[in-house]
Amino acid sequence: MRPVRADLIACAIAVGIILAVAVAGFRLNQAGVPLFADSAPLFGYWLPHAGPGTPPALLTAAAVIAWGPALADRLSWRGLLATGYLGSLLWTFSLAMIEGWQEGIARRLTHEPEYLHDVPRVTDIPAMLSGFTDHVLLAPGSWTVHVSGHPPGALLLYVWLDRIGLGGGAAAGMLSLLAGATVAISVPIAVRALHGADAARASVPFLVLFPGAVWVGVSADGVFMAVVAAGIALFAVGSVRSAAAGGALLGWAIFLNYGLVLAGAFVLAITLTTRRVVPLVAAAVAALAVVAAFAAAGFWWFDGYELVVQRYYQGEFAQRPYSYWVWGNLGAVLLSAGPVAAVVVRRSAVGWRSAGLVAAALLAVLAADLSGLSKAEVERIWLPFAVWFAAGAWLLPAAHRRGWLAVQAITALAVNHLVVTNW
Repeated sequence: MRPVRADLIACAIAVGIILAVAVAGFRLNQAGVPLFADSAPLFGYWLPHAGPGTPPALLTAAAVIAWGPALADRLSWRGLLATGYLGSLLWTFSLAMIEGWQEGIARRLTHEPEYLHDVPRVTDIPAMLSGFTDHVLLAPGSWTVHVSGHPPGALLLYVWLDRIGLGGGAAAGMLSLLAGATVAISVPIAVRALHGADAARASVPFLVLFPGAVWVGVSADGVFMAVVAAGIALFAVGSVRSAAAGGALLGWAIFLNYGLVLAGAFVLAITLTTRRVVPLVAAAVAALAVVAAFAAAGFWWFDGYELVVQRYYQGEFAQRPYSYWVWGNLGAVLLSAGPVAAVVVRRSAVGWRSAGLVAAALLAVLAADLSGLSKAEVERIWLPFAVWFAAGAWLLPAAHRRGWLAVQAITALAVNHLVVTNW
């Protein structure tokens, strides 16, 4: 089969999965099945709409599709990273502003399930850390949904933000926007370290028009994505120098979200690609130092994880049918990563060493899906994995990249204009 035809078939399969789980979700919701997602497989509700962010989002998409690949080839390396960051920030901000400033950014992280709800409860950080697990299970005085569902590092992040005078939803939302856009720097740096400058340059336009930006702006997971991407980039660069910084950052990441332990797949992929074990040891020591620091403060990661699994089955999550979400999750992540992810996976399948980062992303997604601990909302929860499918953009023929960029942009624009997302 000719490669171009195989690419189109892979994309068609991805679109078919999205449509199939969307139709199934609609019918199950009509039948009263407790999916707890009105626009399944996405967490939100159907409402065609436009907003102040619509014109700049359309213009940004058009500009990147028209000039992105050429600029990626011509700009200096530093100029490309700076341009990629600004382009990603503009794209993410524009998508968020489709809902307007208040609903799209300023209020997003202030609702009852979110971290900011519990920030005022933290008057003593050491006491919060040592007593964190006492408030995980659903009971009077328990943490709100997101705080209880994550390690204390996530809450600690917003407590620190509040302590330096940047409390409230607007500052938290801007943190997600500013941090999330850094993947347009981190991912190319990692790709360059493993596969060279040309491969890294090819990824930048796809990172700018990352469909998952719909959920990056704004959600805490956008920050988590940025932390993981920076950790992986530091480890990739460190694989030929010193990987301790990358290990420390990835160690911190697992205290933001329990599921980010799956970022170990990227560490393994990089180690197999470089065939160097010493950086892995250095990174592991640094990561364990972070774990030890939290343990010394009174929080043991494994205790928290065990309680979160119990909490997961105390609420509506237990009622969500695994038989639907094991497939629905795949549709959601294909909307977040974009249908081109399927094309990249197909092309990377010919040799894992040519795109180990893509293989790691796929492995992390499948492991999280099969675990049954992520039923719905994965379009945001799996952002730290979904963004890495763009790392394989260099496998796409240069002549076809504008067309694939258009597919990615249309995906994001369609989602954000047809669905009011909850994040």
